[in-house]
Amino acid sequence: MTAPSSFDDRAQSWDADPAKHERAEAVAAALRRRIPLSSAWQALEYGCGTGLLSFALHADLGRITLADNSPGMLAVLDRKIAAAGLTHLHPVDVDLLTAPLPAERYELIYSLMTLHHVADVARLLRIFHELLRPGGWLAISDLDAEDGSFHGSGFTGHNGFDRGALRAQLTEAGFCGVDFCTAYVIRKTTDQGSRDYPLFLAVATRPG
Repeated sequence: MTAPSSFDDRAQSWDADPAKHERAEAVAAALRRRIPLSSAWQALEYGCGTGLLSFALHADLGRITLADNSPGMLAVLDRKIAAAGLTHLHPVDVDLLTAPLPAERYELIYSLMTLHHVADVARLLRIFHELLRPGGWLAISDLDAEDGSFHGSGFTGHNGFDRGALRAQLTEAGFCGVDFCTAYVIRKTTDQGSRDYPLFLAVATRPG
């Protein structure tokens, strides 16, 4: 994931943007349509930030582990969980590419706008495959391939993803049933004016 300091600086005001709430709700709705969620499931959200997507999904799932490596985001998330009185949401400070893997295994792993910050996507997908129980589901929502204008100059991550290339990476990591849809469109003002940036939802399973 990205160095946490950049997100620490934005953590306190992150939830003030209504578009981020709208985005999380739209991705949650798309995820519900494509995956038969269960309150018996253990789930992992990777790169959770302030937990907007997990808050949108928490009534559909059992225990949810919310992983991030930004202390600022996790502090905001801790306060939100306490205020809501939710006992099945459990934040953890972890980067799966550098830390030992947890002992838990999950029926569902999901992420929103995280993958384009990850340097070694292929390795992370293999880790997700290992952390899923057989028959478990992976759901990744992120930017379609774009020209670099979304983040602008200085960004060192991925400028979105080509769906065909990501499908091949998921297959190579051991997933099957890979399916894409457009879950949301971000409208953003850039140096070139107002632009639309589609977000895909990629769904796949670990074979049972």
